[in-house]
Amino acid sequence: MGEALEVDGLTRRFGPVTALDGLTFTVPSGQVVGFLGPNGAGKTTTMRAIFGLTDLDAGSVRWGGTPVGPAQRRRFGYMPEERGLYPNMLVAEEIEYLGRLHGMDAGTAATATGRWLERLEVADRARSKVESLSHGNQQRVQLAAALVHDPEVLVLDEPLAGLDPTGIDAIGRVLVEQARSGRCVLFSSHQLDLVEDLCESVAIIDHGRLVVDGTVDELATGGARRLSVRVEGDRDGGWARSIPGAALSKVGGGEVRLVLDDAIDSDAVLDAARAAGHVTQFVFERRRLSEVFREAVGR
Repeated sequence: MGEALEVDGLTRRFGPVTALDGLTFTVPSGQVVGFLGPNGAGKTTTMRAIFGLTDLDAGSVRWGGTPVGPAQRRRFGYMPEERGLYPNMLVAEEIEYLGRLHGMDAGTAATATGRWLERLEVADRARSKVESLSHGNQQRVQLAAALVHDPEVLVLDEPLAGLDPTGIDAIGRVLVEQARSGRCVLFSSHQLDLVEDLCESVAIIDHGRLVVDGTVDELATGGARRLSVRVEGDRDGGWARSIPGAALSKVGGGEVRLVLDDAIDSDAVLDAARAAGHVTQFVFERRRLSEVFREAVGR
Protein backbone atom coordinates (compact mmCIF):
# COMPACT_ATOMS: atom_id res chain seq x y z
CA MET A 1 0.00 0.00 0.00
CA GLY A 2 1.18 3.53 -0.72
CA GLU A 3 1.37 6.41 1.68
CA ALA A 4 -1.59 7.54 3.72
CA LEU A 5 -3.06 10.81 4.95
CA GLU A 6 -3.46 10.57 8.73
CA VAL A 7 -5.72 12.85 10.73
CA ASP A 8 -4.76 12.36 14.37
CA GLY A 9 -6.59 13.77 17.39
CA LEU A 10 -7.77 16.99 15.74
CA THR A 11 -9.39 19.34 18.25
CA ARG A 12 -10.72 22.79 17.40
CA ARG A 13 -12.85 25.02 19.60
CA PHE A 14 -14.61 28.22 18.64
CA GLY A 15 -15.48 29.78 21.99
CA PRO A 16 -17.99 27.44 23.67
CA VAL A 17 -18.40 25.35 20.50
CA THR A 18 -16.17 22.30 19.95
CA ALA A 19 -16.02 21.84 16.19
CA LEU A 20 -13.51 18.97 16.26
CA ASP A 21 -13.23 16.69 19.27
CA GLY A 22 -10.18 14.43 19.03
CA LEU A 23 -10.97 13.44 15.44
CA THR A 24 -8.81 10.60 14.13
CA PHE A 25 -9.00 8.67 10.85
CA THR A 26 -6.77 7.54 7.97
CA VAL A 27 -7.18 7.97 4.22
CA PRO A 28 -5.10 5.36 2.34
CA SER A 29 -3.68 6.15 -1.06
CA GLY A 30 -5.31 4.27 -3.94
CA GLN A 31 -8.80 4.72 -2.50
CA VAL A 32 -11.71 7.10 -2.84
CA VAL A 33 -12.84 7.78 0.73
CA GLY A 34 -16.20 9.40 1.45
CA PHE A 35 -16.21 11.88 4.32
CA LEU A 36 -19.73 12.06 5.72
CA GLY A 37 -21.66 13.74 8.49
CA PRO A 38 -24.67 15.95 9.16
CA ASN A 39 -24.47 19.71 8.70
CA GLY A 40 -22.20 21.18 11.34
CA ALA A 41 -20.43 17.89 12.05
CA GLY A 42 -16.98 19.36 11.35
CA LYS A 43 -16.24 18.17 7.80
CA THR A 44 -15.24 21.53 6.34
CA THR A 45 -13.24 22.44 9.45
CA THR A 46 -11.32 19.17 9.08
CA MET A 47 -10.54 19.84 5.43
CA ARG A 48 -9.41 23.37 6.23
CA ALA A 49 -7.20 21.97 8.99
CA ILE A 50 -5.53 19.61 6.50
CA PHE A 51 -4.50 22.68 4.51
CA GLY A 52 -3.51 24.76 7.52
CA LEU A 53 -6.41 27.16 6.98
CA THR A 54 -7.70 26.87 10.54
CA ASP A 55 -5.72 26.75 13.76
CA LEU A 56 -5.89 23.61 15.88
CA ASP A 57 -6.06 23.39 19.66
CA ALA A 58 -4.61 19.88 19.49
CA GLY A 59 -3.79 17.12 17.03
CA SER A 60 -1.80 16.77 13.83
CA VAL A 61 -2.08 15.89 10.16
CA ARG A 62 0.53 13.59 8.60
CA TRP A 63 1.26 12.46 5.07
CA GLY A 64 3.45 9.38 4.71
CA GLY A 65 4.25 9.62 8.41
CA THR A 66 5.56 13.19 8.11
CA PRO A 67 3.74 16.16 9.67
CA VAL A 68 2.09 18.16 6.91
CA GLY A 69 3.59 21.58 6.29
CA PRO A 70 3.89 23.97 3.33
CA ALA A 71 6.14 21.63 1.32
CA GLN A 72 3.67 18.74 1.57
CA ARG A 73 0.67 20.95 0.83
CA ARG A 74 2.21 21.97 -2.50
CA ARG A 75 1.56 18.35 -3.49
CA PHE A 76 -2.07 18.48 -2.35
CA GLY A 77 -5.11 19.56 -4.34
CA TYR A 78 -8.08 21.25 -2.64
CA MET A 79 -11.57 21.98 -3.92
CA PRO A 80 -13.47 24.05 -1.33
CA GLU A 81 -17.26 24.00 -1.14
CA GLU A 82 -17.40 27.77 -1.50
CA ARG A 83 -16.07 29.10 -4.79
CA GLY A 84 -12.28 29.35 -4.66
CA LEU A 85 -11.81 30.96 -8.08
CA TYR A 86 -11.40 34.56 -9.20
CA PRO A 87 -14.70 35.29 -11.00
CA ASN A 88 -13.31 37.88 -13.45
CA MET A 89 -10.35 35.86 -14.72
CA LEU A 90 -10.48 33.78 -17.88
CA VAL A 91 -10.78 30.05 -17.17
CA ALA A 92 -7.51 28.89 -18.77
CA GLU A 93 -5.50 31.83 -17.45
CA GLU A 94 -6.71 31.19 -13.93
CA ILE A 95 -5.88 27.48 -13.92
CA GLU A 96 -2.45 28.16 -15.42
CA TYR A 97 -1.85 30.80 -12.74
CA LEU A 98 -2.79 28.36 -9.97
CA GLY A 99 -0.48 25.78 -11.50
CA ARG A 100 2.37 28.30 -11.42
CA LEU A 101 1.65 28.96 -7.73
CA HIS A 102 2.25 25.23 -7.16
CA GLY A 103 5.69 25.49 -8.76
CA MET A 104 4.95 24.58 -12.39
CA ASP A 105 6.72 26.43 -15.20
CA ALA A 106 4.56 28.34 -17.67
CA GLY A 107 4.69 25.76 -20.46
CA THR A 108 3.92 22.79 -18.24
CA ALA A 109 1.06 24.67 -16.56
CA ALA A 110 -0.46 25.59 -19.94
CA THR A 111 -0.22 22.02 -21.22
CA ALA A 112 -1.76 20.58 -18.05
CA THR A 113 -4.53 23.18 -18.12
CA GLY A 114 -5.49 22.28 -21.68
CA ARG A 115 -5.46 18.58 -20.85
CA TRP A 116 -7.73 18.95 -17.80
CA LEU A 117 -10.19 21.30 -19.49
CA GLU A 118 -10.48 18.77 -22.30
CA ARG A 119 -10.80 15.85 -19.88
CA LEU A 120 -13.55 17.63 -17.92
CA GLU A 121 -15.37 18.70 -21.11
CA VAL A 122 -15.04 22.47 -20.66
CA ALA A 123 -12.28 23.18 -23.18
CA ASP A 124 -14.71 25.31 -25.20
CA ARG A 125 -14.96 27.71 -22.24
CA ALA A 126 -11.20 28.23 -21.83
CA ARG A 127 -11.48 31.90 -22.91
CA SER A 128 -14.63 32.61 -20.87
CA LYS A 129 -14.73 34.41 -17.56
CA VAL A 130 -15.36 32.08 -14.64
CA GLU A 131 -18.39 34.11 -13.52
CA SER A 132 -20.10 33.52 -16.89
CA LEU A 133 -20.14 29.73 -16.44
CA SER A 134 -23.04 27.63 -15.22
CA HIS A 135 -22.81 26.13 -11.74
CA GLY A 136 -21.90 22.72 -13.17
CA ASN A 137 -19.15 24.09 -15.40
CA GLN A 138 -17.74 26.11 -12.51
CA GLN A 139 -17.53 22.85 -10.55
CA ARG A 140 -15.62 21.25 -13.42
CA VAL A 141 -13.24 24.19 -13.67
CA GLN A 142 -12.67 24.18 -9.92
CA LEU A 143 -11.77 20.48 -10.09
CA ALA A 144 -9.35 21.22 -12.94
CA ALA A 145 -7.74 23.85 -10.71
CA ALA A 146 -7.31 21.26 -7.94
CA LEU A 147 -5.77 18.75 -10.36
CA VAL A 148 -3.58 20.91 -12.60
CA HIS A 149 -0.36 20.35 -10.61
CA ASP A 150 -0.81 16.55 -10.47
CA PRO A 151 -1.36 16.32 -6.69
CA GLU A 152 -0.68 13.23 -4.59
CA VAL A 153 -3.59 14.04 -2.26
CA LEU A 154 -6.97 15.33 -3.43
CA VAL A 155 -9.39 16.82 -0.87
CA LEU A 156 -12.79 17.87 -2.20
CA ASP A 157 -15.59 19.52 -0.23
CA GLU A 158 -19.00 18.73 -1.78
CA PRO A 159 -17.70 18.40 -5.37
CA LEU A 160 -20.97 16.83 -6.62
CA ALA A 161 -23.36 19.40 -5.13
CA GLY A 162 -25.82 20.82 -7.64
CA LEU A 163 -24.53 18.83 -10.60
CA ASP A 164 -26.70 17.18 -13.22
CA PRO A 165 -26.15 13.45 -13.93
CA THR A 166 -23.68 14.19 -16.73
CA GLY A 167 -21.56 16.36 -14.45
CA ILE A 168 -21.70 13.78 -11.66
CA ASP A 169 -20.53 11.07 -14.05
CA ALA A 170 -17.69 13.23 -15.40
CA ILE A 171 -16.35 14.20 -11.99
CA GLY A 172 -16.95 10.74 -10.51
CA ARG A 173 -14.89 9.10 -13.26
CA VAL A 174 -12.00 11.45 -12.57
CA LEU A 175 -12.05 10.76 -8.83
CA VAL A 176 -11.96 7.00 -9.38
CA GLU A 177 -9.17 7.33 -11.97
CA GLN A 178 -7.11 9.44 -9.59
CA ALA A 179 -7.43 6.84 -6.85
CA ARG A 180 -6.59 3.96 -9.17
CA SER A 181 -3.42 5.76 -10.20
CA GLY A 182 -2.31 5.74 -6.55
CA ARG A 183 -3.56 9.10 -5.32
CA CYS A 184 -5.26 9.67 -2.01
CA VAL A 185 -8.82 10.99 -2.56
CA LEU A 186 -11.06 12.32 0.21
CA PHE A 187 -14.38 13.97 -0.58
CA SER A 188 -17.45 15.01 1.35
CA SER A 189 -21.01 14.70 0.12
CA HIS A 190 -24.60 14.53 1.34
CA GLN A 191 -25.54 12.41 -1.71
CA LEU A 192 -25.14 9.03 -0.04
CA ASP A 193 -26.18 6.90 -2.99
CA LEU A 194 -23.42 8.50 -5.06
CA VAL A 195 -20.89 8.01 -2.27
CA GLU A 196 -21.86 4.35 -2.11
CA ASP A 197 -21.18 3.96 -5.84
CA LEU A 198 -17.88 5.88 -5.93
CA CYS A 199 -16.15 5.07 -2.64
CA GLU A 200 -14.26 2.09 -1.32
CA SER A 201 -14.37 3.41 2.24
CA VAL A 202 -16.18 6.02 4.31
CA ALA A 203 -15.56 7.94 7.51
CA ILE A 204 -18.68 9.28 9.26
CA ILE A 205 -18.33 12.03 11.85
CA ASP A 206 -20.81 13.72 14.17
CA HIS A 207 -20.17 16.59 16.60
CA GLY A 208 -16.52 16.56 15.57
CA ARG A 209 -15.97 12.90 16.45
CA LEU A 210 -15.52 9.81 14.30
CA VAL A 211 -18.57 7.57 14.78
CA VAL A 212 -18.11 5.00 11.98
CA ASP A 213 -15.40 4.11 9.50
CA GLY A 214 -14.76 1.13 7.27
CA THR A 215 -15.12 -0.12 3.74
CA VAL A 216 -18.48 0.25 2.04
CA ASP A 217 -18.69 -3.55 1.75
CA GLU A 218 -18.00 -4.06 5.47
CA LEU A 219 -20.63 -1.54 6.46
CA ALA A 220 -23.18 -2.88 3.97
CA THR A 221 -22.87 -6.43 5.26
CA GLY A 222 -22.44 -5.57 8.96
CA GLY A 223 -25.11 -5.51 11.61
CA ALA A 224 -28.20 -7.69 11.70
CA ARG A 225 -29.06 -9.82 8.67
CA ARG A 226 -31.74 -8.33 6.41
CA LEU A 227 -33.94 -10.58 4.32
CA SER A 228 -36.33 -9.74 1.51
CA VAL A 229 -39.04 -12.32 0.77
CA ARG A 230 -41.93 -12.49 -1.69
CA VAL A 231 -44.64 -15.11 -1.45
CA GLU A 232 -46.98 -15.35 -4.41
CA GLY A 233 -50.41 -13.98 -3.58
CA ASP A 234 -49.33 -12.60 -0.19
CA ARG A 235 -49.85 -8.85 0.32
CA ASP A 236 -49.72 -8.26 4.07
CA GLY A 237 -46.88 -10.53 5.23
CA GLY A 238 -49.08 -12.27 7.74
CA TRP A 239 -47.02 -15.45 7.50
CA ALA A 240 -43.93 -13.61 8.84
CA ARG A 241 -45.46 -11.86 11.84
CA SER A 242 -45.09 -14.68 14.35
CA ILE A 243 -41.62 -16.05 13.52
CA PRO A 244 -39.46 -15.87 16.69
CA GLY A 245 -36.29 -13.86 16.11
CA ALA A 246 -37.50 -12.27 12.84
CA ALA A 247 -38.66 -8.66 13.10
CA LEU A 248 -40.86 -7.32 10.34
CA SER A 249 -39.30 -4.06 9.13
CA LYS A 250 -41.41 -3.35 6.05
CA VAL A 251 -44.26 -4.75 3.96
CA GLY A 252 -45.11 -3.31 0.57
CA GLY A 253 -45.90 -4.38 -2.97
CA GLY A 254 -45.90 -8.03 -1.99
CA GLU A 255 -42.39 -7.78 -0.50
CA VAL A 256 -41.71 -8.57 3.15
CA ARG A 257 -38.49 -7.29 4.70
CA LEU A 258 -37.24 -8.93 7.87
CA VAL A 259 -34.41 -8.24 10.29
CA LEU A 260 -33.08 -11.50 11.74
CA ASP A 261 -31.59 -12.13 15.18
CA ASP A 262 -28.24 -13.92 15.22
CA ALA A 263 -29.84 -17.04 16.71
CA ILE A 264 -32.47 -17.64 14.04
CA ASP A 265 -31.76 -20.03 11.17
CA SER A 266 -32.81 -18.53 7.86
CA ASP A 267 -34.05 -21.98 6.82
CA ALA A 268 -36.81 -21.59 9.43
CA VAL A 269 -37.92 -18.39 7.70
CA LEU A 270 -37.84 -20.14 4.33
CA ASP A 271 -39.95 -23.00 5.71
CA ALA A 272 -42.54 -20.51 7.03
CA ALA A 273 -42.65 -18.72 3.69
CA ARG A 274 -43.08 -21.99 1.77
CA ALA A 275 -45.91 -22.98 4.07
CA ALA A 276 -47.66 -19.73 3.07
CA GLY A 277 -47.34 -20.23 -0.68
CA HIS A 278 -44.97 -20.22 -3.66
CA VAL A 279 -41.78 -18.31 -2.78
CA THR A 280 -40.68 -16.07 -5.67
CA GLN A 281 -37.93 -14.14 -3.85
CA PHE A 282 -35.68 -14.94 -0.91
CA VAL A 283 -32.69 -12.60 -0.83
CA PHE A 284 -30.31 -11.32 1.82
CA GLU A 285 -29.95 -7.57 1.36
CA ARG A 286 -27.04 -5.23 1.90
CA ARG A 287 -27.54 -2.24 4.16
CA ARG A 288 -27.69 1.00 2.23
CA LEU A 289 -25.18 3.61 3.24
CA SER A 290 -28.09 5.87 4.16
CA GLU A 291 -29.13 3.30 6.80
CA VAL A 292 -25.59 3.13 8.18
CA PHE A 293 -25.48 6.92 8.29
CA ARG A 294 -28.78 7.29 10.15
CA GLU A 295 -27.80 4.66 12.69
CA ALA A 296 -24.39 6.27 13.18
CA VAL A 297 -25.65 9.78 13.85
CA GLY A 298 -28.90 8.75 15.54
CA ARG A 299 -31.14 10.83 13.30
